[in-house]
Amino acid sequence: MQDDLAKSTPSGTQTLLRGLAVIQAVASGARDLKSIAQHIGTTRSTTHRLVSCLVDERYLRVVPQVGYLLGPKLIELGYQAREELPLVTLAGSYLDELSALTGDTIHLAIREGDEVLYLHKTPGRNGPEMRSRIGHRMPMARTGIGKALMLDDAVDEWRRLYESSVPQNGKHTNWPHHTEQTWAQFEQRMLEYVAGGYAFDLEDNEPSIRCVAAPVRDASRQIVAGISVASTVPYMPLDKMHELIPVVKGVAARLSEELGMKAR
Repeated sequence: MQDDLAKSTPSGTQTLLRGLAVIQAVASGARDLKSIAQHIGTTRSTTHRLVSCLVDERYLRVVPQVGYLLGPKLIELGYQAREELPLVTLAGSYLDELSALTGDTIHLAIREGDEVLYLHKTPGRNGPEMRSRIGHRMPMARTGIGKALMLDDAVDEWRRLYESSVPQNGKHTNWPHHTEQTWAQFEQRMLEYVAGGYAFDLEDNEPSIRCVAAPVRDASRQIVAGISVASTVPYMPLDKMHELIPVVKGVAARLSEELGMKAR
């Protein structure tokens, strides 16, 4: 591989690509000169020269009895890259893709305390306009996107968020035919969502509104946002919701990769 690279690239570019290959090798688990050299196809002397330069520039570090690890400079650059491209901007093309594909309302949201905060909304072409809007907040346990943001939480946290969202009389006064789901029903649904990596809103938050949501993760694999596809019941029957699960999860996974998450 390196021989082909040497023939097709100028010497300066070749050195740059080899340096990047060293970083990739260490990121993949190579911890000593021998394994790095085997990974990138260079001699031990060339590998030592590249690695020493990267250590001097803080792109790599050496930990006693462990070996080479990614260095603090990469951490600094990673945070800078994330801050320079806001989540909404980064997500824009993915949300547009979902909108074009489904014709439904698309949301991007994050968690703030015990609430969902909507950062983006693309209105749908199907059915009436929803009341959600950018900057709008809702209780976590009442929305599909909120449940997606809760997938990694402990059961005790689910229960706390569930109880904080249930009206004291067990019903919404402006929903005469709506009955709240019990904690046992909520827990069972959450367990199903965790197993599937998605979440539904089955008119939990607003009469006749359903949605399919999935979490977005960063490089640490922590959930940092959620995306959802929502519409009214006539345009969002249960069979369509199940068909949308892999679509929404797929877009969320690609956005997660943009935030540094590596696929397992």
